[in-house]
Amino acid sequence: MTRRMDDEENELAVRAQAGDRQAFTLLVRRYQDRVFRFILRMNGARDEAMDLTQETFIKAFLALPGWRPDARFGTWLFQIARNATLDVLRRRQCVEFVPLDACLPEGGACDPRDGAPLPEEQLAGRQRIALLERALRELPVEQREILLLRELEGMSYTEIAATLDINEGTVKSRLARARVAVLAHYRHHAGEK
Repeated sequence: MTRRMDDEENELAVRAQAGDRQAFTLLVRRYQDRVFRFILRMNGARDEAMDLTQETFIKAFLALPGWRPDARFGTWLFQIARNATLDVLRRRQCVEFVPLDACLPEGGACDPRDGAPLPEEQLAGRQRIALLERALRELPVEQREILLLRELEGMSYTEIAATLDINEGTVKSRLARARVAVLAHYRHHAGEK
């Protein structure tokens, strides 16, 4: 995220903190899809992810008086989403991830004239995604969430460290271990050595 976007985002958060509901609405619009996708991939249940997304924004709104302008709003918001999701997962005593292609637009029909992949390529892609999903499910929660935040949400090491309340060195080492582990699981399931 650029410095200008960070400044604009934090300005909206400061306005929301001062009681400007329209500013908070703009923040919700900016983040609702990202928060939903993150929660969905963490818990694997669409209806529950919708509820948790709504709960995240309610908690954020209620906690706005405690938000500090020196913290990025998005990082703070993902902390709330993560904690709400982990609470549910702890209560369930299991962790599952939703398929990576579940968040893709529906009805993506293949028209050979539009440059879309051929059916064989689509099948191979789905098989690779299924293997990757299986490999992700086998990772510990700490490794899964760090991969989701870095690879899918595009967060920087600093943002991940703030979101997970760990230091950057831990982010780097955990991410490195997660990448090695997911690759090893993927190769195992793909029959590669």
